Amino acid sequence: MDTIMRIGELGRAIGVDVETIRYYEKAGLLPNPARSQNGYRAYGSAHLERLAFIRHCRALDISLADVKRLLDFVEHPNAACEGIDLLIDAQLDRVRARLKSMQALEQQLAALRGRCGERHSAGECGILHELVAAAHGEACACHSTQQYDQSTC
Repeated sequence: MDTIMRIGELGRAIGVDVETIRYYEKAGLLPNPARSQNGYRAYGSAHLERLAFIRHCRALDISLADVKRLLDFVEHPNAACEGIDLLIDAQLDRVRARLKSMQALEQQLAALRGRCGERHSAGECGILHELVAAAHGEACACHSTQQYDQSTC
């Protein structure tokens, strides 16, 4: 027999907020549950499994649109898996691009941090001076002259 849970129990079992579960229902990621006689949502093991799948995909930073595509594959197990491979390849590309961006950000912050090595007043702080200069449209330590764009520094 299928275990019946209320929305709060389902959320606690998977570690998802109740509002997130409701959102997934509205977005079509999670099927609407049956209602018990008292009107409460009644979730079963299929909901639990599907919500765990969604949560795992989200932990991999897969977009909800792509989660929906993956769920379509789950529902059609005889479909060819090339679409799944392409989806994960695209996600890998996004993650690699973010890693590259984060490495550049680390270098920029290190350059900015290098502007202030000793303790002194805020008015004499090299970091603060660089940030204020950038706000005035001047080049800053964290961006080379050719990289400088006022919106990024």
